[in-house]
Amino acid sequence: QVQLAESGGGSVHAGGSLKLSCVVSGLAFAEYCLGWFRQVPGMERELGAIAGIDSDSITYADSVKGRFTISQDIGMNALYLQMNSLKPEDTAVYYCAAAPKNGWYGGNWNRPGQFEYWGQGTQVTVSS
Repeated sequence: QVQLAESGGGSVHAGGSLKLSCVVSGLAFAEYCLGWFRQVPGMERELGAIAGIDSDSITYADSVKGRFTISQDIGMNALYLQMNSLKPEDTAVYYCAAAPKNGWYGGNWNRPGQFEYWGQGTQVTVSS
């Protein structure tokens, strides 16, 4: 059974930092592209990943570039998102997701339907 378990969310003031973790089990971690998505409750999930890692590169949405850093530990089957300089507009539920590297291309970061596995989400709240 595949599981993606996020943790690390919480409440911080604007300008603060949080580090999210996503521990993956039940799949061959190195064979998947991994990304972070977010959704504000009551609104549509942002179409594209806010950060992602594939075989060749790391990608960030413009809204988080320079503030967020994605990383992974293949030995620990873990994905991380270091979030600095948080803003109130970063408030959302954050999800990690996995898509197979087989058949992957860069445009898939904007195609959530390509991601086969999703975590349950972790809430991040940033107050002004």
